[in-house]
Amino acid sequence: MSLADTERWVRPFGRGESDGFAVAIQPDESAWRHTGLLVAHLDAGGTRSLDTGDREFIVVPLSGAVRVDVRDAAGEEHGVDLPGRVSVFTGPTDVAYVPKDASLTLSGPGGARVALAFAVANKQADPLPFKHIPADDVPVELRGAGQCSREVRNFGTPDVLEADSIIACEVLTPAGNWSSYPPHKHDEERPGEETELEEIYYFEIRPTPDAPEGADAVGYQRVYGAGDRPIDVLAEVRTGDVVLVPHGWHGPAMAPPGYDLYYLNVMAGPGPERKWLICDDPAHGWVRGQWADQQVDPRLPFGGEQ
Repeated sequence: MSLADTERWVRPFGRGESDGFAVAIQPDESAWRHTGLLVAHLDAGGTRSLDTGDREFIVVPLSGAVRVDVRDAAGEEHGVDLPGRVSVFTGPTDVAYVPKDASLTLSGPGGARVALAFAVANKQADPLPFKHIPADDVPVELRGAGQCSREVRNFGTPDVLEADSIIACEVLTPAGNWSSYPPHKHDEERPGEETELEEIYYFEIRPTPDAPEGADAVGYQRVYGAGDRPIDVLAEVRTGDVVLVPHGWHGPAMAPPGYDLYYLNVMAGPGPERKWLICDDPAHGWVRGQWADQQVDPRLPFGGEQ
């Protein structure tokens, strides 16, 4: 594997800490231009504030309850309490969409960890409305079958959330299964077939209930080049780590036996349409044909705590 690519596109937890955020992925002026992610740890009674500027945000509680207060571009104030959850493996959570040109304040009455997924919002001239999506309204999809079974929580996909550019969802993969598989890509604008989207994978991993104390919860993520655009990453990931996918085939995301895998996906791109259109690596796309004769993993959907 390319050490240079791993160093560039894999952000171990703590490496990207900035301005008090435990994870801080920001667009820059090189090959990463459209998406970002901030993860904040809120002490009980603590707050964090920021201006959204030209970016739109989705507030995603990872653990604990979060209060969201927003003043939008028109001066209107919005506030919502997101009940959150014990952990990402407990179940879906309420989320809040915060438009560009707004001020945002987060507070955690009992302490919380919260993800702020964002994208540069440049497709529409005016900001879109603030929106609260309750957990009960988050569609839960069981995708794949057999050892390719995974759970997808589609709170920020185009058919669920009206937004300028951002596409976001959570994917949970039981121990021993492969996710983001077959490997696929979305790095070209081909109308009706593929959209150009860069993508963030933010990981959390937990041992299964039978694991001994001190078990090292770990997963793996693969990214490799397509055509004349090389990239070569095979990353060992743990809770809080991030893998960036600027282009190329990506997958599988692997949950080794003994460890359940979660990742938050954040996507956006330069194209005129906000759509998630992908194509499979033709060397592996045939795997989808096996799913018709397999059952969905009975461990899905995730819910409750071990």
